[in-house]
Amino acid sequence: MLLPRSFYLRPDVVQIARDLLGKHLVTRMDGVITSGIICETEAYAGVTDKASHAYGGRRTARTEVMYARGGTAYVYLCYGMHSLFNIVTNEKDIPHAVLIRGIVPADGLETMLQRSGKITITKDSGIGPGKVSKILGIHYSHSGFDLIKKSVHKTDPAIWIEDRDVVMDARDIISGPRIGVSYAGEDALLPYRFWMDW
Repeated sequence: MLLPRSFYLRPDVVQIARDLLGKHLVTRMDGVITSGIICETEAYAGVTDKASHAYGGRRTARTEVMYARGGTAYVYLCYGMHSLFNIVTNEKDIPHAVLIRGIVPADGLETMLQRSGKITITKDSGIGPGKVSKILGIHYSHSGFDLIKKSVHKTDPAIWIEDRDVVMDARDIISGPRIGVSYAGEDALLPYRFWMDW
């Protein structure tokens, strides 16, 4: 089942980051479907979060999409080479977002293998936000995609998230500080990262 807009419009971005675990992140690129089970996320709480690109109300050409309504893709280029996929949450003009840091490959394994350039696909092939985008074919040019409405034309690119009733045990979910945000001072220590102990 496609996640509805209401899932993303909720005000608690940290809860949304946790709730995304076990959901399937799906892409359709060049008519080919690939997907992975979301197994690691990070929440970014907008203007009050020193680790967020929107901290202090910052608005740039790149980050403007963070101010869209929940259910919008925010994809940015990191180190000039890695496209990192985020999901905008909350109401319009509240720039909350969740970074998808890891997936377990599910559908379209042969295509993922080609995109990865590796010999085999394993459950670790999608661990790391750059790897997520690479094996799913997500590019920073996809920033702004609506995760709710996808074209009926099967060749048009699309990104969405499905709930396939993966049963999550709260004991298998771990939280801790986010990665690579030491510049954020005390906010770097917030337990806004979630991952599954599989």
